[in-house]
Amino acid sequence: MTEPKITEDLIAAHGLKPDEYELLLEIIGREPTFTELGIFSAMWNEHCSYKSSKKWLRTLPTDGPQVICGPGENAGIVDIGDGQAVVFKMESHNHPSYIEPYQGAATGVGGILRDVFTMGARPIAAMNSLSFGEIDHPKTKQLVNGVVEGIGGYGNCFGVPNVGGEVRFHPAYNGNCLVNAFAAGLADADKIFYSAASGVGMPVVYLGAKTGRDGVGGATMASAEFDDTIEDKRPTVQVGDPFTEKRLMEATLELMQTGAVISIQDMGAAGLTCSAVEMGDKGGLGVKLNLEDVPQREDNMTAYEMMLSESQERMLMVLKPEKEAEARAVFEKWDLDFAIVGETLAEDRFLIMHNGEVKADLPLSPLSGRAPEYDRPWVETPAAEELSDVPEIDAIDALKALIGSPNYAAKQWVYEQYDHMVMADTVRAPGLGAGIVRVHGTDKAIAFTSDVTPRYVKANPFEGGKQAVAEAYRNLTAVGAKPLATTDNLNFGNPEKPEIMGQFVGAIKGIGEAVAALDVPIVSGNVSLYNETDGQGILPTPTIGAVGLLDSLDDMIDGVARDGHVAMVIGETTGHLGQSALLAEVFNREDGDAPHVDLAAEKAHGDFIRANRELIKACSDLSDGGLAMAAFEMAEAGGVGVSLDTADTPTLFGEDQARYLVACNFDQAEALMIEAGKLGIPIASVGRFTGDTVKMGGSEAPLDELAEIFRTGFDQAHR
Repeated sequence: MTEPKITEDLIAAHGLKPDEYELLLEIIGREPTFTELGIFSAMWNEHCSYKSSKKWLRTLPTDGPQVICGPGENAGIVDIGDGQAVVFKMESHNHPSYIEPYQGAATGVGGILRDVFTMGARPIAAMNSLSFGEIDHPKTKQLVNGVVEGIGGYGNCFGVPNVGGEVRFHPAYNGNCLVNAFAAGLADADKIFYSAASGVGMPVVYLGAKTGRDGVGGATMASAEFDDTIEDKRPTVQVGDPFTEKRLMEATLELMQTGAVISIQDMGAAGLTCSAVEMGDKGGLGVKLNLEDVPQREDNMTAYEMMLSESQERMLMVLKPEKEAEARAVFEKWDLDFAIVGETLAEDRFLIMHNGEVKADLPLSPLSGRAPEYDRPWVETPAAEELSDVPEIDAIDALKALIGSPNYAAKQWVYEQYDHMVMADTVRAPGLGAGIVRVHGTDKAIAFTSDVTPRYVKANPFEGGKQAVAEAYRNLTAVGAKPLATTDNLNFGNPEKPEIMGQFVGAIKGIGEAVAALDVPIVSGNVSLYNETDGQGILPTPTIGAVGLLDSLDDMIDGVARDGHVAMVIGETTGHLGQSALLAEVFNREDGDAPHVDLAAEKAHGDFIRANRELIKACSDLSDGGLAMAAFEMAEAGGVGVSLDTADTPTLFGEDQARYLVACNFDQAEALMIEAGKLGIPIASVGRFTGDTVKMGGSEAPLDELAEIFRTGFDQAHR
C-alpha cells in the first residue's frame, strides 16, 4: 500500500494540534511516516496521555500504609492482611458505548478485567456506573438495553460477579452516555506483576487473540467530541469475546506461576503501540517489533493498522528466554496465540519493522515522557443561585414521585441480568447499598460501592467532589466495612472550555481533600474528557469507586428492619433542599447550592457506626431523597411498615450529609444514644418500623402499594 502524504488535514484528523505537530518534528527532526504519525497520535491523545489532567491528578493523595501500588500501573493495589491484596480500578468506555452500545459496554468490562488479572490477580467482583439521557429521548431505550445486555453478556460469560453500581438519567447525557466499569481481584501481596520491562535483548511476546482491524483509532476517537458524523465512527468500536478472555486469564495466571514473566501489560487503548511504549518507558529500554510475526485475523493488514488496532483479549509480555518453551506450552494448551514479536533494546528507540521494511523509527521515551502537558485556563464555577422557596408538599405524594422515577426506583431489571452469584462468594447482592464478596477460604470479606451525585458537582464542584467520596465512604461503613481506598473515573466535557476545566479542578480539589480526611487514598483511575455532542457537555461526573474490608463476616451489618425496631438518625439534620432529588423529580428544578460536607463529621460518624455495629440491626446512609427515601427503602427491604414522626418537607427530604439511618431494638437504641452522647455525636429517634403502611406525619399509604410503584418505576426506561 502507498502510504498517504502527510498533510495538514491528515494531521488534524489524527487529533494533533499544529503546535503538537511542531513538537513532534522537533523530537524526530524530520517528517514522520504515516505509521509514525499514527503512533504519536495514539500516545499523545487525551485518552492515553492525560495531557489536560496530569497537572491536577498529581495533587491527589495516593499513599497510605495500606497502599502497595498507587496510580501509574494497570490497577491500584491495597493490602488486606494475611499476605493478601485487593487489586482494583475503574475505567470509562463512554464514547464506544454511545456509538455501539452492546460492544462498547462489553469491551469496557473486558478491558477493566484485563487490567486486574494482568497484575496477577484473579477477578472477584465487578461494578458499573451508568449515566443515560432523559427517558423519552429517541436513543435512551436503545442505549439502556444495549449497554446492560453488553455488560451482562461479557461479565456473565467470563464468570465474575457483578455486585453493585448505579444508573441515572438526565438530559445532559442525551448525546453522550457514560459507561464506567469497575473490577477488583485478589492476589498474593508477594506475587504481583508489573509492566516495567527489564533486561536487554529479552523477547517481547504477543499473547491472546489475533489482531484485526476493529478499534483502529479508538483512543483518538475517545478523545474527541461527537457531532453528526457519529455513525462514521462505528468501525472504531472494539469487538469482544468473553470466552477468549476467560482462557486468556487462566493462561496468564498459569504462566505467572512458571516464573517466565519479566513484565506484562494489557493491550488496551492504542493497542500494541501503548503497551509496548509503556513497558519500554517504565523500564528505561527501547523496543523493536517485527509486525509480520503478529498473529493476524485479517489479510493484508498494514503496519499502521496493526499498531493502532484495539482488538480485544490481547497482552504483551517481556519473557525470560530460557522459559520460552514452558511459556509457549501454557498458551498452546489454552488454544491462544503465543508469538515472539520483538525484543528489548538498550537504546531509547521504538523500531517498527514490517516484512523487512522500517515503518517507524522513533525515540521511545518522548512518546510518553514528552507528550504535551497543558495547564489549561480555568475559571472557578460561580456560586450557585440562592434556593428559592420550596412549597410544602404531601409527604407520600413526594415519596411516590421519587420512587416512581427511573432515577430512584428499584433497578432489579438491570442487576438481575448480571450474574452476581458466580464463584459462590457473594455475601451481599446488588440493590442493597454496597456489595460484599467473601475472601475465599478466609473469614474476611471485601465491600464495594460506586458513587457520585452529578447535579451537586455542577452546582459546586468542590463540595460535589467531596460528597462523592463521602457517600462512598458511608456506603461501605453502613455494611460495617472499614473503607480502605478509592479509584476514580473523572467524566467531564471539553477541557478547552475554561468553565469545564474549572469544574474539573474544583472536583479534584474536593476529592483530594475528602480522600485525605477519610484516609481512602486514590490508588488508580481514569479520566474521560470531551464528553460533548454538538457543544453540549455532560454533567460533571467524577465517579468514585471504593473498597472496604471486613476482617470477619461477623462484623457485617446485614440485618433488615423488623416490626418494633426504632428508627434513628445519626448526624445533624438541617433540611438542606438545594440540588435535592425532591427538587429535581417533584418540582423539575435544579437550584440552590449543593450540601456542604463536614469531613470531620463524616469521619466521626463513620467511626461511631463501625465501633457500635453490634447494636445495629440495619443501616443505610442518607443521600438522595433524604430520610424519607432511606426509611422507605429500609422498610421495603424488610417487608415492614414505617412511621416517621414528622411531615416537615425539609426534614424528610433534605440531603444533609454525614448521616445514617439505623434500625435497632429499643434497648440497643438506648445504648446507642448513651454512646453517642459521650462522644458528642448527634443522634435522634425519628420514628419506628411497624405495621404495613408508610406513614409520615399525617400522611400514609400501604407499603404494598408503594413497593409496587418502586419495583415498576424503572420499566419505562427500557420498554
